[in-house]
Amino acid sequence: MGQGREPRRGQAYDGELGAAVARAQEGDEAAFAVAYRIVQPGLLGYLRGIVGDDAEDVASDAWLEIARDLRRFKGDGAGFRGWTATIARHRALDHLRRQKVRPRSAALEQDVLELPGTHNTYDQALEALSTERALELVRSLPRDQAEAVLLRIVVGLDGPAAARVLGKRPGAVRTAAHRGLKRLAARLVAPGVTNEDPRTLGESK
Repeated sequence: MGQGREPRRGQAYDGELGAAVARAQEGDEAAFAVAYRIVQPGLLGYLRGIVGDDAEDVASDAWLEIARDLRRFKGDGAGFRGWTATIARHRALDHLRRQKVRPRSAALEQDVLELPGTHNTYDQALEALSTERALELVRSLPRDQAEAVLLRIVVGLDGPAAARVLGKRPGAVRTAAHRGLKRLAARLVAPGVTNEDPRTLGESK
């Protein structure tokens, strides 16, 4: 199981997204709606992992900024997803600061990371990430791992793009995503796992 296996969700739509963004920059409102429909599901999943139930409100604020600054964007479909994720992350962090949420520790417990697992736990984690239960589990991960998982798997960014959003090196993001998925997989397959109280990313218990 290599660290570069994460599929980029939404990759198949990058061509269509890039074309829609180009038309939207010329004032085509229908094209902007197409771009929104392609990007919004992943963006909303990412925000749910950061701010929980406030995700839709934060997403609305992000899209207002995206629409306002659309003509300044330069890039293709994949670049647009990275750009929108950066804007959404800034709005989410602003929201958390307003809520005075204390960042959770990003310390890694090596004994948990090294738990033995079956060969397919990684794939099981990927398949379950679209569920609300999985998002709650993602929110319980250390912050660096949670954001890396959300950007790589839910938003569908590649390593360099996710790294630009987070302001980190691609290798660090790949490692964080790998560790986060390993921990998530262990929790998903553990007997007797129950939902914890929903928390926003960055809240401490």
